[in-house]
Amino acid sequence: MDAFGLIVVDKPVGPTSHKVVNIVRLGTGVRKVGHAGTLDPRASGVLVLCLGPATRLSEFLSTASKRYEAQVHFGFATRTYDAEGEVMRHTGDAPTLEGIEKALPAFRGEIQQVPPPYSAVKLEGRKAYELAREGQEPDLEPRSVTIYEIAIERYEPPDLWLTVECSAGTYIRSLAHDLGEALATGAHLAALRRVKSGPFTIQQAVPLIDLEHTFVVGGWERFLIPAAGALPELQAVRLTAEQLEEIRNGRSIQSAAQLSGLVKALSPEGELAAILEPVDGGRLWHPRKVFLG
Repeated sequence: MDAFGLIVVDKPVGPTSHKVVNIVRLGTGVRKVGHAGTLDPRASGVLVLCLGPATRLSEFLSTASKRYEAQVHFGFATRTYDAEGEVMRHTGDAPTLEGIEKALPAFRGEIQQVPPPYSAVKLEGRKAYELAREGQEPDLEPRSVTIYEIAIERYEPPDLWLTVECSAGTYIRSLAHDLGEALATGAHLAALRRVKSGPFTIQQAVPLIDLEHTFVVGGWERFLIPAAGALPELQAVRLTAEQLEEIRNGRSIQSAAQLSGLVKALSPEGELAAILEPVDGGRLWHPRKVFLG
C-alpha cells in the first residue's frame, strides 16, 4: 500500500505547488500526492502535502487558517499586486507609521476582499489570470475573508513587514494593494512567507532541497507525519476490530458519546481509519471519509 501520511515542505520561492507535488510523487514513488492549499510561486514557506489515502484529508486541511510574514512596498501599485507586474500607479510616497497604524483596524475581522486580477479565480469557466494575460480586466466579485490578526513587525520606509493570520482564501497580495489604496500611496506585495497552515508550522517543515536529497540517499520516510496527527481539533476515538470492519463497509456504528461534531476514528493500531459524523441524533457515527480499505 502507498505511504499514508503528511509531509510539511518549506517551499522555496520559484516552483509552483504543483511542481513540488510532482517532485515528491517521483521521489517517493507514491502514486497519490496532493497539497492542502496552494502556495504562490513567488511565496515561500509551509506547503502541506498529503500522501496516499491522506489525500482525502485535503478538503479539511485546505480550509484551515494560515499565518504569513509579508513585506509590503509602498510608492507604486502594480497590475499583479506584486513586484513582478506592470506598474499601474507611481507616487513615490511612503506613509507615516502613524498613518499605517490608523489604517490597519479596517483590515481586521471579517472584510470584503476582491481577488487580484492575476489569480486562479474562475470567471465563466476561465481563470482570471488567463483573461488578464489577454489584456482583459476580469470583473471579480468581492468575497468575505477573515483577518484574525494583522500586526506590524517593523517599518523601514518604503517597506513594511507584517504578520497576518487569516482564513483560507485570503489574498495577501490584495491586502497589500488595498492598504496602499487606503493610504493613497500605492503599494504591492514584495515578499511573502507562509509560516503556519492549520496546525502545521514552519518549524515542522523540511526544506525542499533537503527532502530531495533523501530521495537520492534514502530516508525520506522520516519526514512522514502520521495521518492520525492531522486535524488535532477533532476528538479521537479508538475503534475495535469489529467496529473497524463495519466502518470499512460504510456502515454506521454505535457512538460511545453523543457528540455534535466530526470525530477521528483510529484503528486498534492507532492509524487514522475514518472521519465520522454523528447521525440519528448523535446515537450513531457514520463514516464520512474512510482511509483504511
